[in-house]
Amino acid sequence: MAEEMMNNKQIILKHYVEGYPKESDMEFKNSIIKLNVQEGSNVVILKNLYLSCDPYMRNRMSKLEGSYIQSFTPGYPITGYGVSKVLKSGDSNFQEGDLVWGMTGWEEYSIVTSTQSMFKIDHDKDVPLSYYTGILGMPGVTAYAGFYEVCSPKKGETVFVSAASGAVGQLVGQFAKMIGCYVVGSAGNKQKVDMLKTKFGFDEAFNYKEEQDLDAALKRYFPDGIDIYFENVGGKMLDAVLVNMKLHGRIAVCGMISQYNLDKTEGVHNLFCLIAKRIRMEGFLVFDYYHLYPKYLEMIIPQIKAGNIVYVEDIAEGFESAPSALVGLFSGLNVGKQVVMISCE
Repeated sequence: MAEEMMNNKQIILKHYVEGYPKESDMEFKNSIIKLNVQEGSNVVILKNLYLSCDPYMRNRMSKLEGSYIQSFTPGYPITGYGVSKVLKSGDSNFQEGDLVWGMTGWEEYSIVTSTQSMFKIDHDKDVPLSYYTGILGMPGVTAYAGFYEVCSPKKGETVFVSAASGAVGQLVGQFAKMIGCYVVGSAGNKQKVDMLKTKFGFDEAFNYKEEQDLDAALKRYFPDGIDIYFENVGGKMLDAVLVNMKLHGRIAVCGMISQYNLDKTEGVHNLFCLIAKRIRMEGFLVFDYYHLYPKYLEMIIPQIKAGNIVYVEDIAEGFESAPSALVGLFSGLNVGKQVVMISCE
């Protein structure tokens, strides 16, 4: 069989990153890829359609030790979640033409040797395909598991969500409203704060950059305290929240984006509140909850179609826009879930 060769544009990490990432930390490379699968192989070859920009990717740009996830390798393509089309497959679970989401390379075509983290998409044309980088993909399962499984919410409770306009936060707030909670979110500019209240239905929202005293801000919105905090930020925000938690409050630790670009992370000074208020604070990883994905889809797709859940995406078009889209996450340039569209079906 003649080998089918294709040019393959890739985005390479040039070196490990310190401080805030820059576009110059990445570079474009042209390589050649063979689009043939050897007989007896389980390899799957993908054409990538959408790439997902997610905060955890910043950690992988540094040299990590003892982390739950491996660092990117300088000189090689970075990887992340994406939506792809199967071009060739040696895995019987995936056929040519299937649409999938999961881990893929930041490149036009990817060779996948392990399909454990790859999910087949039964695509409903009423739902945008790009949603599988967000509400119907990893961020959606993260919000669902973190809120319902870790936080154990009850009707009437008070809920605070930081980084609330992001891929995960916007969903957590809407889930909380669906079960009858009072919900407040924080974001980094007026446009995002307005969107939390008018589009996502949060009861209140505030711009944390305009608050000189986060403790006072939280007391303003939660005079009787916070039952549930969905943590995406860390640092000073976490410190202020701890003081304002109610007895037996729950904190789901999803991310700490304020700390990712610091050479030395900030300390948290109010941890004694965990004891005094009998707070349960639990970190979690979405990988531990992927078994809930079918159950999540059964819940969320009807809600999307009924207009009960809305989702905002910030879509950058073209492969060349990917580095700036990723870097923009860490200065808050994105409005909603940051996605890069690199190809149509």
